[in-house]
Order: sequence, then C-alpha cells, then structure tokens
Amino acid sequence: MLSDAQFDRYARHIILKEIGGAGQMRLLDAHVALIGAGGIGAPAIQYLAAAGVGHLTLIDDDAVALSNLQRQVLYGTDQVGTLKVEAARAAVARLNPDVRVTGWAERITSVNAAALLDSADVVVDGSDNFATRLAVSDACTQARIPLVSAAVGQFDGQLGVFRGWEADRPCYRCLVGSDPDRPDVSCADQGVLGALTGMLGSLAAIEAIRAIVPFGADPAGTLLLADLLDLRFRTIALPKDPGCRCGAG
Repeated sequence: MLSDAQFDRYARHIILKEIGGAGQMRLLDAHVALIGAGGIGAPAIQYLAAAGVGHLTLIDDDAVALSNLQRQVLYGTDQVGTLKVEAARAAVARLNPDVRVTGWAERITSVNAAALLDSADVVVDGSDNFATRLAVSDACTQARIPLVSAAVGQFDGQLGVFRGWEADRPCYRCLVGSDPDRPDVSCADQGVLGALTGMLGSLAAIEAIRAIVPFGADPAGTLLLADLLDLRFRTIALPKDPGCRCGAG
C-alpha cells in the first residue's frame, strides 16, 4: 500500500485516471535499465526517479566532464571527474528515497548485455554508437524487454519503441540494419543543442512509463522525428524487416 507521504509525493499521477494508485504501485515495483547517463540518460533518470520507478539500473563507464554540463543537468561542477553512475546515484538519493539505484561503470557489449539487463522491465538506450545500440537491441529482443531508443543530432532527434519479438513489430535492427556502414559521429564532433537532449530524454522517460503503465496509443513500430531548426515533428511507421534476425525470435 502507498504511504501517506507517497500519496502526497505522487498525487499528480494518482489523480490521472490512466495511472491512478494501482499504476503508481506498478511504477514503484518496476525496474528500468538505462544505457548511458549522458545527454539523454541524465534527464530520463531524473524524471523516472521523480515518477517513483522503484529500481533504476544505470550502465555507463564515463566520468563527468566539464563539457557535459552544457546539457547534462543532473550533474554539477563539483562532480567533474566523478563516475557518472555514482554522481547519478547521489542525485537520485537526493530526489527520491523510494528509488534504488544499481550502477555499472562499464561499457555494455554483446557479451555482457544479457546479464546487465537481467530482470529489467524496460530498457532506455541513449548510447552514442551503433555497436552498443545493436547489442542492446539484440539482448532486449532475446529477453522480450521493451526497448526505448532515443538519439540526437545537432538540432534534431528521434525516438522509437521497439518490441521486435512480436510478429508485426520491428526491432532496432529493422531500422538501421545489421551494419549501418557509416562512422559513428558524436556531439563532440558536430555539437548539439543542450536543451534538445533534455527534450528527448524526457520523451524517453514518458515511453518507459507508458511501457510499465500503458496509456494512450501504443507507439511501438513508429519513429518520432524532431527537427528543432524548423520546429517540426512527424511520426513515421516502421516496417518489420522480413530478413532481420529478430524475425527468428
């Protein structure tokens, strides 16, 4: 049962008929794994913790750098040099004592992905390279864990929800292929509008919450594209690739 303090903390969720007390209890019992605690991961961590998601697993082998602070507002100047998973753990502890954080200061790969994502109800991927994204996609498809994938460019972003084990739903590989055949480009190379990462991270948190407490339309199989230069948003349908390995799952 929710305590009096929890009723007060989560009151704005509880009065939503789509969530209510039962939905809030599901959030408190849920486990979300986040790949990356950077531009996308940092705001997603904040909003998932504030929402009362009971267990967050954070996977990031990086430390806070001064150049991160233009967009990764979870961290402060005094935390430069601190491992991001430890700085994020401290931030979550300040924000919400209901939330337990497991931090892994290592890079997720095809070798360790299954173990690191074990028991997660939802995975949020905000990583910055295709090798990581494909390893995470394969692990999620194999374990039948909904994957929320978000990415940003200079002034544009995209967000998709993937459940590739379902007969009519694509996986992330269906979108990019098994070999994207282009160099990974980071925001360090091209730059990125700081607030854009906050927007995509917040949208990723919404989709993680929706995967735990379903509401509204099911977004799986669609891709949201955001163009902040022209302030345009559009959603496109993603077909399942009949030749993709997820089809065998």
